[in-house]
Amino acid sequence: MPGEFYIEGKKEKVDLTEIKNLISQIQTSVTQVTNNVTTLVAKSEGMAPVTGSVTGDWETAESDLVAIGSHNARYKVHSLVISISNLVGTAIAVRLYMLVNGVECKVYEQAFDATADPPGLWVINGTVGIHEGLRATLQSNDAADNGQSVDFDYMLEVM
Repeated sequence: MPGEFYIEGKKEKVDLTEIKNLISQIQTSVTQVTNNVTTLVAKSEGMAPVTGSVTGDWETAESDLVAIGSHNARYKVHSLVISISNLVGTAIAVRLYMLVNGVECKVYEQAFDATADPPGLWVINGTVGIHEGLRATLQSNDAADNGQSVDFDYMLEVM
């Protein structure tokens, strides 16, 4: 900046270098914050949906269907849909388990009727945060369901 500047009542010059450095630091900080916000927004799109199918002896015993997440990893589970379209049981029990202070606990249980309920069961239909693996199981009351495939679909987002 051309010219010399003085503070009123003082005889020494004002050093504009410090002010220029301060403005530069502020601009850098604003750029970093903007980049961080942009990154967070871009990452919020979540992970690719996971789909699969499991064949089990559903009537013989409660059988694992799918495991979501992992130990000490933070996720948001947005949905879990299970298809019972291949089953005929009138009491299809869906259960979810998760570690609570190191002990696996049942955190959800609901019975469905394959002859009366819709073929697609929206077991998780809203966002829930987890930091341990979430295990989904299924059990039927009809031996005809043994050997049948059960499809699943879930959406997960890293936190």
